Amino acid sequence: MPMKNNHDDFDGFTIKIFLDEGGDYLAHFIELPNVSAFGPTPAQALIELKTAWELMKECYQEDNVPIPKASARELNDLEFNVPVDPQLYQRLSDEAAKAGMSLYALVAQKLAETTRLNTR
Repeated sequence: MPMKNNHDDFDGFTIKIFLDEGGDYLAHFIELPNVSAFGPTPAQALIELKTAWELMKECYQEDNVPIPKASARELNDLEFNVPVDPQLYQRLSDEAAKAGMSLYALVAQKLAETTRLNTR
């Protein structure tokens, strides 16, 4: 069964995923760039990031240091709805499930990659 990655796994922090020069995917918290992980796929990078974040939280607790909290944001600032063709929705849902990602995370990643490509 694929591992489901969702916003709660990362305590509300914003995640950025990109392909590095070495061909691996790097996932990190935008608010805490030192919390990061690599993987051969975006899904694997997220799995590794979840592990890294759990280990970081353990270190904070062992050192009696408060665990950082994600800043509160308005929900309207984080999402928007876009109507899509039912077949496209199904293809994206299938791709997200195979990658072990939420549909939202997959679409956000694709939008980010497209935007980055168009700004070069």
